[in-house]
Amino acid sequence: MRPPVPESGLYAPPPALRSLTVAPRPSGLLSPGVSVVIPVKDDAPALDRCLEALSRQTQPAAEVIIVDNGSSDDLREVTERWGAQVLHEPEPGIPAASTTGYDAARYSVIARLDADSVPPPDWIASGLRALEGAPLAAAVTGPGDFYDGPKYGSRMLAALYLGAYFSSIRLAVGETPLFGSSFFLRAEAWRAVRSSVHRWGTTLHDDLDLTIHLTPEHAIVYDPSVRVGISFRPFAKWKTFGLRLHRGFVTLAVHWPGDSALLRMRRRILDRLPGENTDDDRLPSPMA
Repeated sequence: MRPPVPESGLYAPPPALRSLTVAPRPSGLLSPGVSVVIPVKDDAPALDRCLEALSRQTQPAAEVIIVDNGSSDDLREVTERWGAQVLHEPEPGIPAASTTGYDAARYSVIARLDADSVPPPDWIASGLRALEGAPLAAAVTGPGDFYDGPKYGSRMLAALYLGAYFSSIRLAVGETPLFGSSFFLRAEAWRAVRSSVHRWGTTLHDDLDLTIHLTPEHAIVYDPSVRVGISFRPFAKWKTFGLRLHRGFVTLAVHWPGDSALLRMRRRILDRLPGENTDDDRLPSPMA
C-alpha cells in the first residue's frame, strides 16, 4: 500500500478541481485491440507526421484518440485527413490531456505517443508482442532515437538522455519508469489507478506520476523493441530542457518521501512479514 498524496501543500489542485470526482468506468471487459492516445497543443505539423506513421503500421490501431489541449493551429484539418478521433480538454497541461484520452479508450491496451513521436511500422506489433511476453506486467515501455538531431552523434545523445532518465528514476523510486513517447498499458491497470493519478497542472511529469501510481502493485517492463523516433526540439534550448527537469523534480517532491525507493523497499519487506501493518510504520508526508 502507498501513503496517500495530500490534496494540499506543494501541489494542490486548482480550486475548480478540488471537488472533482472521476466518473466510474464500466467494469466489463474491453474489446481486444489498441487505443493510441496522443495529447497535443499547437503541434499540427508534427502530429501530421505521427499520424502518417501510424497509418503504416503492420498491425493497425483499433482507434486513435487525439486530445486537443487548446490548440489554435490547423489541428482539425490534420485529424480529419487521417480520420482520428478528437477530444477537447480545456484544463491546461499534459496530465489533464493524457488522462482524458486514457479514460476514453475503448480497447484492452492503451498505447501512448507524443505528437512529435514517429513510430516505426512494427511499433504496435512490437508493443503487443512485448506485453504477451510479460503476462504479469501492466505496461511495457521502450527507448527512442532522435530523427532530427545533430548529423553526428544523435543516437549516442538519445542513449545518454534516456539512459540518464531511466537510471535516475529507478534510483529515485526503485521502479522502471514509463517513457511517454512510447508505452503500452493494459487498460485494466489504468482502471485501477485512474482515480488516484494527478489530472491537473502544467509542471507535473505525467509519465512519472503514472509510474508512481502504478507501481509496485503493477509492474512496468522495459523492452528495447518498443522503440520510436523522437524529436530533438526539447533539447535545442536550455529553457525547454530545464522545464523537463523541473517537472521531474516537482513530481518526485509531490510523492516523497512516501514513494522514495528506500521506503518502497521497506514496505515490501514489511508486507512479507506475518502480522505486520505497514500503514502504521509510514513516515508522514512533509506536505500534510
